[in-house]
This record gives sequence, structure tokens and C-alpha cells, in this order.
Amino acid sequence: MDSIIHALDLVGTAVFAITGALVAGRKRMDTFGVVILGCVTAVGGGTLRDVVLGHHPVFWISSPHYLAIAALAAIGTFVVAHRWRLPEMAIAYADAVGLAVFTVIGFQTSFQTTGSFGISIIMGMTTGVVGGIIRDVLAGKIPLIFHKEIYALASLLGASLLAVSIHFHWPAPLALPLAILATLGVRIAALHWNLTLPTFPPKYLSPAE
Repeated sequence: MDSIIHALDLVGTAVFAITGALVAGRKRMDTFGVVILGCVTAVGGGTLRDVVLGHHPVFWISSPHYLAIAALAAIGTFVVAHRWRLPEMAIAYADAVGLAVFTVIGFQTSFQTTGSFGISIIMGMTTGVVGGIIRDVLAGKIPLIFHKEIYALASLLGASLLAVSIHFHWPAPLALPLAILATLGVRIAALHWNLTLPTFPPKYLSPAE
């Protein structure tokens, strides 16, 4: 099972690096900017998770191959984008995959350290969304988590489902894919049907605000 989790971690790293590279491409960044944004997106959430949990050194320092995979994925995206026009929704769907995988990885990493369901759910969300937040801030965009889009909620639901499955002793080969698919399914459904969360009613804000 550890090998499966490690493989998922590498997949999530590559996918999030791809989203960072695609965002950098939309902002017309050069090759260096593409690699930096790809790497920051890929390792940002896990870095904050490790710092909060007291894991030292953080994962990409003790295992530099994570950075190598992120850099290669970003460069590969740069090359492909120069040869073929990528679909408009490529960033959103790739980001959904990364969100789902990293939510589960973050939960698992935290639960092995703390044994707490609540903290692990928060760390799962942190691992899933923080890389995207950093990516969007560096690219001069409002992060998705602050939009009315269903994004962090998808991560919350996936992490909570994983907590329930562990509590009831579901087998890991069933629990992990189920949590990933739940997170991915909610996020993709939100994208496909334009599902959103309620926003603060403007009528309750004064003109000065």
C-alpha cells in the first residue's frame, strides 16, 4: 500500500506542476517562470503540511526527486503547448485531478503522524488547495478557493469520506480510490454543471464597502 500511496504522490506532483505551467503559459511567462510556477504549485501544499506537522526536513528536501518530477512535467508542458493547442479547460481538469490526489495524500500523511481525524481532514485540504493558491497569487489571479466555485468543499468531502472509511475499517484498496473519486467527482461536477456556493448578498453591504 505504501508503494501505491507513493505512486499517487508522484502523479499528483506531476499533475499540479502541469497546472502551474499552463497558468504560467497563459501569463506569457518564459521558460524559467514556467518551471518555477510548476514546482511551487506541485510542492506548495505539501510543504505547508510538513511545516505544520513538524516534519523536518520537508518532503522535497529529503526526497529531491519530487522537484525533478515537477520540473520535468513543467518543461514537458511547455514543449507540448508549443506544438499543440491545449483545450481551454485543461487547467481546470488537471487541477481537479491534483486536488483529489493531494487531498488523500495529505490526509494519510497527517493521520500517520497525529492519529487525529479532524487534523488530518484539515491537512488533507491544506495539501490539496495551498499549491493552487500560491500558483494563482504568483500569477496575479484571485485563487479558486476564494471564488464561489466548489473547490475546497470537494477536498473537504473527500478527506471526510476517507476519515469515515478508516473509522469503519474499510480496506485501504477500497478507501483510497473512493476518496479520490469522490473529490474528483464533486469538483468535475461543479465544473460541468457550473455549480457554485452562495455568495455574500451585496444588498447587505454599504456603498462604502
